[in-house]
Amino acid sequence: MQLKIKERYSQFMISIKLKIYRKMDKIISHADLLELKRWNTPTIYNGWEQITNHDTGRDGFNLEPVTDYMPQMGPMVGFAVTVVIEPGNRTHVKSNPDSGKQYREYIASVAGPKIVVVQDLDKPVIYGAFWGGVNSNIHRALGCIGTITDGGIRDTDEMNNAGFKALARGVCVGHAWSTPVRWNCEAEVFGRKVLPGQLIHADKHGFLVIPDEDQEKILEAARFMDSNECKTMIRSARSTSGKSTDKILAGFNKAAAEFRKSAASKFGQKGEW
Repeated sequence: MQLKIKERYSQFMISIKLKIYRKMDKIISHADLLELKRWNTPTIYNGWEQITNHDTGRDGFNLEPVTDYMPQMGPMVGFAVTVVIEPGNRTHVKSNPDSGKQYREYIASVAGPKIVVVQDLDKPVIYGAFWGGVNSNIHRALGCIGTITDGGIRDTDEMNNAGFKALARGVCVGHAWSTPVRWNCEAEVFGRKVLPGQLIHADKHGFLVIPDEDQEKILEAARFMDSNECKTMIRSARSTSGKSTDKILAGFNKAAAEFRKSAASKFGQKGEW
């Protein structure tokens, strides 16, 4: 009985969050999204850890390995749209033969840029791919820039040609019954729960889901921490010619102190050094 009450409460809270995301105006501008795309995801994380109240060792990013199959495209930045699939279960095709049409209408109704977050209920088995040449082109036409899928992809050359980036668990040959089961819902991928509308930064290192309350300050924080590294630790590491080991180590210690002082002055945090 208590378990059912807890499950109902959890579902109620998720529904409330979804309503908030659907009504919420985007906190960050498109111009800022373009600037965020100029840095890799670890750099965005370095800024995020200075401004967030979340656990930066466990929250935000993927907790399981993920592969970027289009690393040459660089980072992608966008807002989550979500879908759950189960390619190994053919009953979904019969239970809702219009699910594909309904799902595409949902995708089309949301403002972009969009990253499609796909939870595969067949995990850890990959029975079929939701993504291939056709689906990536369709989603690109609907304002989606890429996907994070805890399942498989195929037609990677065609996906590259479509300009559709994919972070996935693996590749496979077939598509099986990869019809949408449910969408516009909470989705869990690579150990990270994602809600529709959340801001995502992703590249070959993995992905970071940025909480709404941190969106407004994330760009400035990433800029600052990247500059802080360049002016202190990296400068020290590249100014070692002709110096003794003792002087090199002393230089590192001085640079680390400068790094921490600068971060603390800006954010009240010391940073990783």
